[in-house]
Amino acid sequence: MNEEIVELAPTVDELKKAANGAANWEERVRAVEELGKLNDKQAIGILTRIMANDSVYKVQEAAFQALKECGEDVEMPPRKERELFKGVNKILLRVKKSLPVGHTFEEFKEKLKKMRVDVYNTYEGDKGADFDKWLEGIWASTPKK
Repeated sequence: MNEEIVELAPTVDELKKAANGAANWEERVRAVEELGKLNDKQAIGILTRIMANDSVYKVQEAAFQALKECGEDVEMPPRKERELFKGVNKILLRVKKSLPVGHTFEEFKEKLKKMRVDVYNTYEGDKGADFDKWLEGIWASTPKK
């Protein structure tokens, strides 16, 4: 018996859900790119909202590109210099205090990833290559206990 596996394209609702997922900016970029391929009114509405409001600038850029490719006359919003998570310093302090005295930066980084993958992933996406430098600076300046 020769069974053919047919992979169905994701629906707009599935892509919308993926594009709104908080924990993984890379998945949001992929969903945005797929929404752009649909080039319909609903997808354009979703992309417009994401371009204006996503917490990770790379996702905003992907939405902007998708909208341009759909023929929309849009302008890239300026990069906002803001706290991406309210109370992020308290969150990071809580992670640091959960570790034993004398822990390493790598242990702190791994614990943050386990405890708050949403915070980790959002800042990793926002900071890009500067993420470790940024996070280590906060770790080093946070009180030990």
